[in-house]
Amino acid sequence: MKSKSKIFFWTLFDFANTAFSVIIVTVIYSKYFSNHVAGGKKWLWGLAVSISMIISAMLSPPLGAVADVSRNRKRFLLMFTILSVICTALMFYVHKGDVIFGLVLFILANIGFESGLVFYDAFLPSLTEKKNFGRVSGYGFAMGYVGALAVLLIVMVLLPPQSSPDYYFYIRLSFVVAAVFFMFFSLPIFLFVHEPQITAPVKKNAFRIGINKSKETLKAIFIHKQYPSISRFLLAFFLYNDAILTIIAFASIFASGILKMSTDQVIYFFVIVQSTAVGGAFVFGIISDHIGPKKTITITLVIWLIVVVGAFFVQNVFQFYLVGLTAGLSIGSSQSCSRSLMALLTPKEREAEFFGFYDGLFGKSSAVVGPLFYGIIADISNQRIAALAIGLFFLAGLIILQRVEVPKIKTVKENDSLNTGEKSIIEMTK
Repeated sequence: MKSKSKIFFWTLFDFANTAFSVIIVTVIYSKYFSNHVAGGKKWLWGLAVSISMIISAMLSPPLGAVADVSRNRKRFLLMFTILSVICTALMFYVHKGDVIFGLVLFILANIGFESGLVFYDAFLPSLTEKKNFGRVSGYGFAMGYVGALAVLLIVMVLLPPQSSPDYYFYIRLSFVVAAVFFMFFSLPIFLFVHEPQITAPVKKNAFRIGINKSKETLKAIFIHKQYPSISRFLLAFFLYNDAILTIIAFASIFASGILKMSTDQVIYFFVIVQSTAVGGAFVFGIISDHIGPKKTITITLVIWLIVVVGAFFVQNVFQFYLVGLTAGLSIGSSQSCSRSLMALLTPKEREAEFFGFYDGLFGKSSAVVGPLFYGIIADISNQRIAALAIGLFFLAGLIILQRVEVPKIKTVKENDSLNTGEKSIIEMTK
């Protein structure tokens, strides 16, 4: 299969799984659960997000190592995708007062969604050359936001006016729509994208070996300091990704609580935000390949600081739309460029293992502190102060990121006796 075809089928998984992210985590289920099911107790939603992220963080590094030594990345990705899809569909049966049932389904669905990303992201290094990581990662996130737009438009057509007696029935039906969308458009990666090839032989007792490898890697990164740039980047990523995931989890609740926006207005808002997110992920992916992912992430974090300050001062829906449009430019690009930087830093043939730490221990656990922190501050003061406080995570991540040393990619003409033409030579600059 041609490289472009593989990249396209790989990006379709981003197109698919964003249905869960936008409908369940961001726009509809978060608001439905917090306001309708849990009676306005925002800390319960923060707790649900935090619990699911803790479990995903614990699972991801050892499972990533297992996938590396067993060549079963697609199998793990399929298993977690099915878990997320089934639990998302079952949210249809969550009614007012079903707090425990709603919590358990969301926690399991989010574990499936977040854990699957470890194995999805680990395909990136095998799809293209290192010099194109930023562009290809950007394609994936851009496709994700196109998928978000598509599923939001479907739900907009589906939902009746809020005054309709069947309104909550169709709200719950939107969860089924998200599940079907997720499953259907994720099929191409399982059917057409092959398992990344590795030169190391497949090991027996892969689970035990994987557990041991993840322990060794953790020591190598943070105790023996064998990968100083990776350890600094993971710490920076932990902080600013915590803030991003918190904003995603509470954006709908902020809009309805502070500005009294209806569900329809919130959906329209996110349709517009997704539009700028598509452009942001695509454009910043190209920029990343020209100036490097570190500088590009720095730019997006400055934009995020502007966003949280704007959220603190916003007074009306129009101003909130402006803040949302600004956030849209940076939301996909921050995560896309982070993925390409991690791929650039990661040792060859240990992609799933290292992405297990990136997506799992630092990506998922980063969403433990922020949502609970935001929910508690919002309940004891207000959501404006909570949004502003999240800016501290962006600022700390920005400062630490500047100490990350990035591999330099140069193209030189090699000796004809070795090979003809130009080849990419990667030189680590210390």
